[in-house]
Amino acid sequence: MERTPLHGWDVTPERAVALQRELRERVVLRVPEGWTVERVAGADISMSQGAPWASGGFVVLDAHTREPVDRSSAVTRLGFPYVPGLLSFRELPVLEAAWDRLGTRPDLLIFDGQGTAHPRRLGIASHGGLLFGVPSIGCAKSLLVGRHGAMGEERGAVADILHQGEVVGRAVRTRARVAPVYVSPGHLMDLDTAVEWVLRMTSRYREPETTRHAHRWVNEVRRAALADPALTRW
Repeated sequence: MERTPLHGWDVTPERAVALQRELRERVVLRVPEGWTVERVAGADISMSQGAPWASGGFVVLDAHTREPVDRSSAVTRLGFPYVPGLLSFRELPVLEAAWDRLGTRPDLLIFDGQGTAHPRRLGIASHGGLLFGVPSIGCAKSLLVGRHGAMGEERGAVADILHQGEVVGRAVRTRARVAPVYVSPGHLMDLDTAVEWVLRMTSRYREPETTRHAHRWVNEVRRAALADPALTRW
């Protein structure tokens, strides 16, 4: 599928930080005019400890039934080190390869990671939204930056995440009396709409169904890849 070339992936951590600062100026924190959602995709990555490669993929769900309608995957060599705050440079190349194999273009992407709730306001959901040109949301299991105040125990309770005096995301209770997830806009997205769609895509579990399906899928792909002797030569 079509995507927007942004930059090469063969960069140093210092250049990656500079790119984040440049790209955040291109992030749009509002949804496109007339935007409608029929398909929502989850994106995830799976790695084996010490392995120089990763599996990644997308699972596309029907926005109304939350049932899978398409999926794609890729296994690629990792070309960037693990550096907190720069994970998109490590993970997006494998997702880029999986995107090129996806037959159904989603109307919305939900990443298992941060959007604007990031030190430089460009987590993987913002970076990926720019790369793929699709409205995107970050829905993370833990905070990367900022703090939030007290929140109710009921499903749907929220509290703004503040970092350096700015609201960068929202803690969202997706199940009663269960730890919240941390939602932030990625690209072509605003905070209220991001929270609305995370709740819409959540059913009986803490994480949205997009994340759950994508997580299972990329782990299945990783386990199958482990049996490939070619990968031991990477």
